[in-house]
Amino acid sequence: MIGWKIERLHFRWHRSWLGIVAILFAVQVESHHISHAQNGAAPAMQPARQTAPAAPNAPGNTSSNPAQQPTSNGQQNGAYTITTVVNEVNLIFTVTDKHGHFIRNLTEHDFSLLDNHMAPAEVYSFTQQTNLPLRVGLMIDTSSSIRSRFQFEQNAAIEFLLSVLRPQVDKAFVMGFDVTPDLTQAYTNNGDLLAAGIRKLSPGGGTALYDATYTACRDQMLPLARAGALRKTLILLSDGEDDQSHATLDDAFYFFDRASTEIYTISTNDSPSRDRGDDILKAMAVATGGRAFNPFRMENVAEAFQSIQEELRSQYSLVYKPADFKADGAFRPIYLTAYDRNYKVSAEKGYFAPSAPN
Repeated sequence: MIGWKIERLHFRWHRSWLGIVAILFAVQVESHHISHAQNGAAPAMQPARQTAPAAPNAPGNTSSNPAQQPTSNGQQNGAYTITTVVNEVNLIFTVTDKHGHFIRNLTEHDFSLLDNHMAPAEVYSFTQQTNLPLRVGLMIDTSSSIRSRFQFEQNAAIEFLLSVLRPQVDKAFVMGFDVTPDLTQAYTNNGDLLAAGIRKLSPGGGTALYDATYTACRDQMLPLARAGALRKTLILLSDGEDDQSHATLDDAFYFFDRASTEIYTISTNDSPSRDRGDDILKAMAVATGGRAFNPFRMENVAEAFQSIQEELRSQYSLVYKPADFKADGAFRPIYLTAYDRNYKVSAEKGYFAPSAPN
């Protein structure tokens, strides 16, 4: 990607879209940095500068802005190593009214923001992200507990992928899971192949939900970090129960954050009351800036997919520099709210700052 025989080392950090870029060079030094998006909710934002340089449009993308002050500098075999801590956050979020309708065409002046209880030092950009390429992972629970609505859910999932994916722009993969995850179709924009991948799935066995989501983020989403501006989303159909995983829920959350992936969940629990599995699905969705759906009737499953499709095209991106940023590994809560109290902002709740290199 870069000439002059430059090697770049990228380090991703837990619950952060901040990063550390190590650049090795012999002839010329060119500084690049990685930005990591986070989301949250509440007050105080400065207006974006008109002269601010363009910032990345999606989490995990390399920006053209110069890196911040170096934190370490050394020389080895005639090649210098400059390590920089990049203090830039790309916050992705959606806004809905009290009826759940998406609100578009807002500006940065319609919101207030606190990062670690302080207003941002600088706002680089505020844009509505409606046309970013999608990378969608469709994950379907195939354990015996979801047998009753399985065929209807397959049909709804196929219709969703055929509707949301744009040829030559968006791609999706299909993964079923019971005791083990089963990737039945790798990334493609071919609707026939995706439909066939869904049709290959059949219910039976226990449930290893955490193993499956952990694997999907690690193997399918995390490798997309250098692929450019993308919107990465997992659509999870499950009852939220887990009786087989080796990984824990915390393990799954760790890779959600590292892979900068939103989770949208559709509960397959058809009982009249919510249970622990529904609470787990909601926790996954809320923590990653997605949404949780609990359709009680079969036709509501298709409605949930339709809502997800609309939301994926109704997101905002706010790129800013945190005030008083310290590379100390501490958790920095984010509070983002709309001044209009009839609007609800859906976003992640914060991130872990990277630790300073030794």
